[in-house]
Amino acid sequence: MTEIETFDVALPHGIRLACRAAGDPQAPCILLLHGFPEAAFVWDDCLRRLGGRYRLVAPNLRGYAGSSAPPEVAAYRPKHLVADLVALIEALGGPLRLLVAHDWGGAVAWNLAAAHPALMERLLIINSPHPATFLRELRDDPAQAAASAYMNFLARPDAAALLAADDFRRLWTFFTAMGADDPAHPGGGWLDEATRERYRAVWRQGLDGALNYYRASPLRPADPRAAADPVAARQPLATLQLPDEAVTVRVPTRVLWADGDTALLPGLLRGLEAWVPELRVERVPGATHWIVHEQPERVARAIADAAEGR
Repeated sequence: MTEIETFDVALPHGIRLACRAAGDPQAPCILLLHGFPEAAFVWDDCLRRLGGRYRLVAPNLRGYAGSSAPPEVAAYRPKHLVADLVALIEALGGPLRLLVAHDWGGAVAWNLAAAHPALMERLLIINSPHPATFLRELRDDPAQAAASAYMNFLARPDAAALLAADDFRRLWTFFTAMGADDPAHPGGGWLDEATRERYRAVWRQGLDGALNYYRASPLRPADPRAAADPVAARQPLATLQLPDEAVTVRVPTRVLWADGDTALLPGLLRGLEAWVPELRVERVPGATHWIVHEQPERVARAIADAAEGR
């Protein structure tokens, strides 16, 4: 398998992204974006499996370990996150063969693909809701609103301290609640002590940057504290509008969807083709939100298939 290299990319607007990469720099480029509470290392298996055919680059996103982490919540609005990726793609030499993204990385990727389709040939999304379907489901489906209620906790000013307490006890439950440490559970057993230590090394570098994605986002379920809390009451979910032209993705897109995801429900796929005309959906029964860890071979195969348009 291909060796992994690490380097920083200094972007023209003052942000630095710490990257992991594999493969020949002259080969077709695939960019891989992680989610919360993760980091670029979650793609290591894919980098090693596919580095013989492609140039694969996985950055730690703004706010994550080793990358710039501005303290202001406003610095994590979508336009800034998209600007990071536009500059990174240009620094890597131009349009991508494929953009791959999971969870929060997918939220940024949807916006990037809608606004800058020329920067990629194809898009692969792994369990990350399109903003239009997410907005609809948060408003109309009580089950999805309940499944996403944790987002309001993560947006709290004291969330970083609460999550770090007792050896990150609350953060581990993001994984273990879905059977990550249970070999008897489909896809379980991946959260061994070595993997835990890799996560600790990331989280010890600070959590507020990652949490600022939640604080800056209007796409959170209605907060039951809103009646008594003026800050919560300003949450714009009820009035937010996403014009179709701003969120329509005209890049050929594949969605790999783990059906066992308890945070992102299958209703998020309903009607997706209205905003993604060139869409192919592949559902994976039994896999959870952490499919990148659970089924790395399946994920690597999906990446290779998407890169080749198969």
